[in-house]
Amino acid sequence: MAWQPPGKNCGLCGAKTCLAFLEMVRSGERSYPDCPFYQETDSEQAAQDLRDILGNPYDFVLDPVPGEPSARKIVLPFRPDLVERWGIAEGEIVLGRPMGAGCPVQHVLRVIDANPVTGVLTTHVVGPAFSRGASCHDVQAYHMIGFEGLARVIRRPPTFGMRQRFLPGFCMMALTHTGVTNMVIERPEGLLIRVEDIRL
Repeated sequence: MAWQPPGKNCGLCGAKTCLAFLEMVRSGERSYPDCPFYQETDSEQAAQDLRDILGNPYDFVLDPVPGEPSARKIVLPFRPDLVERWGIAEGEIVLGRPMGAGCPVQHVLRVIDANPVTGVLTTHVVGPAFSRGASCHDVQAYHMIGFEGLARVIRRPPTFGMRQRFLPGFCMMALTHTGVTNMVIERPEGLLIRVEDIRL
């Protein structure tokens, strides 16, 4: 259960009542530490200890939808015409580096959907074992368009329209990414979200 203010309605947080303060926290106008009586719970203190490889905090981890190997990764090759020219299709393997986001790691992607008009590929990161001895398309470099997956909240839940820090669950560098949350859907297995405009 989330921390609750003491009900003193003192106004020191800037809200008229404790109930109004909680509404402001939910809307993002205030945060729990704005209450002078706030004390971190053990789980919140544990979240403070979760940081990426550079010591940066993040709001949530992006996990795969059940039955999928990784969060969905949406990419645009630097040469989007190759998607149509090479006939890249569902199930095929694509190699490349997310150079547009500044990541130094080459990724191996299995295509879920290939749009021949825009060149946008929706993929899963599957790892190098999938490309060994198999036919694959080396697009060499691509722009990171977005991610889709289930948000595992660490500090703050995904909020529509907000740029947030998150960690893709499969990130080999354990490096915080930022992106704008532009879809949040409550599903039985959790919050399905899409994050776009990805930056490291």
